Amino acid sequence: MFDNIPIEWRDLLDIGVVSVLLYQLIQMVRGSRALAVLTGLGLLTLLYFFSRAVGLYTLSWLLQHIFSSIFILIVVIFQSDIRQALGEMGTHRLFRKKQLMQDGVEEVVMACVEMARLRVGALIVVERSMRLGDMIKREGVRVDAQLSRQLLMNIFYPKAPLHDGAVVISRGRLMAAACILPLAVAKGQSFGTRHRAALGVTMESDAVVIVVSEERGEISVAMKGELMRALDAGRLREVLNEVL
Repeated sequence: MFDNIPIEWRDLLDIGVVSVLLYQLIQMVRGSRALAVLTGLGLLTLLYFFSRAVGLYTLSWLLQHIFSSIFILIVVIFQSDIRQALGEMGTHRLFRKKQLMQDGVEEVVMACVEMARLRVGALIVVERSMRLGDMIKREGVRVDAQLSRQLLMNIFYPKAPLHDGAVVISRGRLMAAACILPLAVAKGQSFGTRHRAALGVTMESDAVVIVVSEERGEISVAMKGELMRALDAGRLREVLNEVL
């Protein structure tokens, strides 16, 4: 079928496809523990070539036998990531934007304003470029539902079974609820558990976290380990539209 395509165009097509696949692979592993594992494998590879160059035969023999089973090691280590990536390709979601779009921002803003009015506590994590799949798999309850203010308010209703913890929004969908976030150490300020959790996850990722305080009926936004407090609907909408 493609035999009539000039060889130089075939080479460009080949390079382009491989480049796109490598880019998507980098996007998938960036910000996750998979990146640390790949870094470790890269260091082992450098150590192998170094051991061969300087004549460390025992170390070279050991690493050679490890690398002979590298395909099996990769499948075992990254089995959940591979399954997730194949699922995304099958549903055509691999190339979608990860940002929360305008209608999603409005749903989140209206839900937070109403929960603040009713003094209902909430913790909402919005994923940006760093993937939070590890957090969802480890602690949360997978939801994968269309984002809406009604769903957010139902989840955080005090007697709802999933209200304790955070929800994670990814690619404009509510992916998980009841997620347990790492707590930041509060220094010199009396933050509650939700605010410490919001600061904790933003210190480890580039996520944006919205906190609704049930004690004060106050809306806060955490980014990069910093907290903006006492936001009204207009300011919250402005912040989310700016960073997402």
